[in-house]
Amino acid sequence: MQASTVERSNKVRDFDFTDTDFDRVRELIYARVGISLSVAKRDMVYSRLSRRLRALGLAGFDEYLVRLDGGDDDEWQEFTNALTTNLTSFFREPHHFPIFAEHLRRAGATKPLTVWCSAASTGEEPYSIAITAMEAFGSLTPPVRILASDVDTQVLETATAGIYTADRVEKMQPERLKRYFQRGTGANADKVRVRDELRALITFRNINLLEGGWPVRGPLDVIFCRNVMIYFDKPTQLAILGRFAPLLRNDGLLFAGHSESFHHATHLFKLRGKTVYSLAKAERAA
Repeated sequence: MQASTVERSNKVRDFDFTDTDFDRVRELIYARVGISLSVAKRDMVYSRLSRRLRALGLAGFDEYLVRLDGGDDDEWQEFTNALTTNLTSFFREPHHFPIFAEHLRRAGATKPLTVWCSAASTGEEPYSIAITAMEAFGSLTPPVRILASDVDTQVLETATAGIYTADRVEKMQPERLKRYFQRGTGANADKVRVRDELRALITFRNINLLEGGWPVRGPLDVIFCRNVMIYFDKPTQLAILGRFAPLLRNDGLLFAGHSESFHHATHLFKLRGKTVYSLAKAERAA
């Protein structure tokens, strides 16, 4: 009998990775953080988790899964970190930021404005939000507070440090780069660091959107949840949107990713522009 593709693949791998192993990984990451992995992600899952097996000195995926089932909290976090995707850049999806700036100016400076960036990744998005706030108010100390969260603790360490290789900011306008970043010298000449004033606007936290009891206090003026929902199935999306809605002010905005739409949640949010949403209840009250 001819060997299956999976069997042939496993022969050249360091570890066996069976259909049962893959299905169990899919169940665990879905239950933990709501990520719905397609069968096309099998090789990606093997590649990322096999690094954990090597780091732990384990002989196979069966041992690793037993370790997770045993409640190893530290490894659960490593498991989550390994399987989350963190594609980001400064001022990604740039059409959102003028809308955000206008919303801030319209809200005025009479009270602190609160923004939640719920998928901060390595920090480019929350720092872009902070820069926009500074420019909207023409001040390095705008009346804006930003909560930036992510489920991945490793990317949050990078975000908190605010240090990036120069290629990460090469497409930024020169005046912005000069105003909001400090260039490294000597051995760090290929790096930049965000200014302390930017860091002062942001609080970074580890938050799992699937867990109850988010440490987030409303009312919020804006929620950024961009390019996150694509990893969740519709029921999970709806559950998260249902928890976002009570946190927003009546005139608040929700920014989503370019490939995300919430047609299944029109009772909660109404589309206002290109992947920009407002509360449906606010529209009914108007």
